[in-house]
Amino acid sequence: MAQDAAIRLSTVSVVEALAASLRDRVLDGQVRPGTAIAETEIATDYGVSRPTARSAITVLVHEGLLHRHANKSAYVPHLTWGDVDDLFLVRTPLETHVVRVLVERDAVPVTAAERAIADLGRLDPDAPHSAFVEFDLGFHQSLVDAIGSPRLSRLYRGIKGEMHLCMVQTRHTLGRERIVAEHGAILDALRAGDAEAAIRRMEAHLDGARSSLQRIFEEDRTPV
Repeated sequence: MAQDAAIRLSTVSVVEALAASLRDRVLDGQVRPGTAIAETEIATDYGVSRPTARSAITVLVHEGLLHRHANKSAYVPHLTWGDVDDLFLVRTPLETHVVRVLVERDAVPVTAAERAIADLGRLDPDAPHSAFVEFDLGFHQSLVDAIGSPRLSRLYRGIKGEMHLCMVQTRHTLGRERIVAEHGAILDALRAGDAEAAIRRMEAHLDGARSSLQRIFEEDRTPV
């Protein structure tokens, strides 16, 4: 029985490691939109079994980083204007609620948020675009994680993955200086205990990101 348990744990760790590697490849833009991710190829490339490859692919499907239809290989989705709209439909009310709760609970993660802002400001201009996006979204994740809700953090990581994919596919962000300034303004309001100001600044920041991304995707929008 103990041996069976050890085998299961070993399998889980391999699946998690494989999923992490595939996630990095997708979010780094190494796998282009529409590219199929076949279980057989993944199993061969990584030297793992097909069930292990299938499990790792399923993890990314659940995160929204891959799509899969019945009896078809998973593939990297090409996100659209509608996907951006839907992401912010969830993201904006969630994050504005987060800043209110942080003030109410006096739980503002000043150190983690300041570190995220500083890391973005110091990032080498020649760093991969995916690294820039990761530092950008890291600020928002630090606020969510400070709530202390495992379910909320898990939910946000799914949204964050799709946001990262969206920004990688467009090769677009609001720009380092603007993002650092807006993140800093949100943190200033949180540190001052001004929930309403923090909410206004977060809404303005996210609305700017949504509008900017949707301009890039406008040509993909399907008329109603």
